[in-house]
Amino acid sequence: MKKNMGTVDRVVRAIFAVVVAILYFSGSISGTAAVILGVLAVIMLLTSISGICPLYGPLGISTMKKEAK
Repeated sequence: MKKNMGTVDRVVRAIFAVVVAILYFSGSISGTAAVILGVLAVIMLLTSISGICPLYGPLGISTMKKEAK
């Protein structure tokens, strides 16, 4: 798959994952909310690392900068 996430998008997703982890390990979130946010955080972190968002493809979205020609 072709990368479709820009730097800002990737950083925001990684920050979200870190914030959720901090909230979980500090005991601020628990139960169902912790599970749902944890799953979202893992997905956000994986897409941030890979630079590919599977939902962007079918929707025709790309947050990468256009290449100068």
